[in-house]
Amino acid sequence: MTPPTRIPFPVVDEVSRHCLQEEEPETVHIEVHLPGRLDQSRLRKAFLEALHRHPRILMREVPGGWYRRRYEWELTAEPDVEVVSFPTPGRNGLRDARTRALTKAPPLSLSPPIRVEVVEGGPAEGSEATDLVGLHPPRKGRGAESNSGSAAGRDQPQRTRTRNTTVLFLTINHTALDGPACLRILATASEIYGGKDNSPTPAPTRPQEPPAPPENTPSNWTRPARVAQGAPEHSPGNGLLVTELPLPHRPKGSPYTVNDQLMVTTALTIAHWNREHGAIPRPLRITMPVDDRPRDTTMPIGNGTRLVEVPFSPQELTPAPEDMPDLLRRTAQRTRALKSLTRPQLGHGASLLTAPVTPVAWRAALTRGLRTAAAPWTSTTLLSNIGRVPYPLDFGEEAGRAHAVWFSAPARMPRGLTVTTASTAGRLHLALRWSRALLGHGDGAHLRDLFEHYLHTTEVAP
Repeated sequence: MTPPTRIPFPVVDEVSRHCLQEEEPETVHIEVHLPGRLDQSRLRKAFLEALHRHPRILMREVPGGWYRRRYEWELTAEPDVEVVSFPTPGRNGLRDARTRALTKAPPLSLSPPIRVEVVEGGPAEGSEATDLVGLHPPRKGRGAESNSGSAAGRDQPQRTRTRNTTVLFLTINHTALDGPACLRILATASEIYGGKDNSPTPAPTRPQEPPAPPENTPSNWTRPARVAQGAPEHSPGNGLLVTELPLPHRPKGSPYTVNDQLMVTTALTIAHWNREHGAIPRPLRITMPVDDRPRDTTMPIGNGTRLVEVPFSPQELTPAPEDMPDLLRRTAQRTRALKSLTRPQLGHGASLLTAPVTPVAWRAALTRGLRTAAAPWTSTTLLSNIGRVPYPLDFGEEAGRAHAVWFSAPARMPRGLTVTTASTAGRLHLALRWSRALLGHGDGAHLRDLFEHYLHTTEVAP
C-alpha cells in the first residue's frame, strides 16, 4: 500500500501555526446568499466530488514531537469528516452560523480543514440583526433600498422576514488555506450541483503604465497608527458586521481602480475614527493581499496571497474635496508599484525564520516572541478586496445564482480590525471584523457609517 503524500508546511502556514490562539481562532468566513433551496444529498455529493477534483484540500496535519524540523501536511484519499451540514432551522440560525464561523475553527488534525453549513430560510432583503454579529441592509440613497428609513430605525432590531432562501457558510482554517482558494472549491461544487458553466469571467485588462517615480512616503521603520480603542466588550474573540453598499462610481478613464477607492476609503475612515478618539496623528500602513493565481481549475489550493503594505502620511488624510483626485492618483501609483514587486509572501525575514535548521518548537517560541516585540510596527489594519467575484456560483434552476457573497479575515490584535470587500451582482459587500478586546458592536456600526460616507467622497471627477 502506497503511503500518503506528505507536504512540508509552506512559510505562511508555518508562521500561522506557530501563532495560533484558542481565544481568537484564525478562521476565514465566507457567506453566500442564494435565492432558492438546495437538496441535501445532492449538495453533499457535489462537494465531495469538488474535493476530489482539488485533492490538495484533502489534508491534515501530521502529528509529531517537539524535536521535528517541520510541520507537515498529509494528503488523504477521502475526507475524515462530513464537510457539509444542515443545522436545524431556527429563528437565530443566521446569527448562530456567523458566530460559529468566528469562534470555532475546523481542526487541522482532520481532513479537510473546511466546514460548510447550510442555513435555510435566511432573512429577506431589508431585514437586519443587531446581536453579536449583524447583517445590515442596503441604505437609502444613491439607489439603495431599505426598509429602515430613519437613523433611529436603523439602530433598532427589525422584524426578520423569511422566504425560500439559503445561505451557505464556509469556514476555513486560515493556517491551511485562504478565501480565494476556498471560493474555487465552491465554484467547482456549484458547477457539479447545478450543471451550469461556472468558469471564471476574465479579469479586466488595464493598460500597462511605466513605474511612477519614488514618492516621499512614510518609512516602514516608522511606527504606524493603531486603531483607537472604542468600547470593547472585554471578552475573547471577534465581532463581525456585514453590509451591502452601492459600488462606488468611477469616471471612465480614471487613473485609479475601485480597489484604490476602497484603500483611500479605509484610510480616511480610520483617520477620522482616531481623531474622534483623541489619538495622536501618525502615519497609517494598510496591509493589502495580492493574489496572482489563475482562477480556473488549475488554481493552486492553499495560502497563495502575498502581503504588501500601503503607506499614508497624516497630512494626506485630511483632504479637501478638490484634493481627492490627487490622493486617489497617488494611491494608485503606490498600489501598482507594490503589486509589481517580486518578493516572498511574508517577506525575506519570514523565509529565514522558518528555515528547518532547528526543532520546530524552538522556531515557534522565537516567532511568537518576535511577533510580540514587533507589535508596535505592525500595520494599522488589513484591507482584503476580493474584487468582483469571478464565478457565477450558479446552483441551477431551483437554488439559483448567488446574489451576495461576503468574506471576513481574522482580526487579532495588535491590528484588531480587518476590512474585507467583494462585489457580486453589481453591489459592494463589506465585512468589518474586529477584536472584541478593541471594539464593540456599536463601534462597528459607526465605522460602517464612516466607511459609507468616505466611499461616497471618492466618487469624484479626475
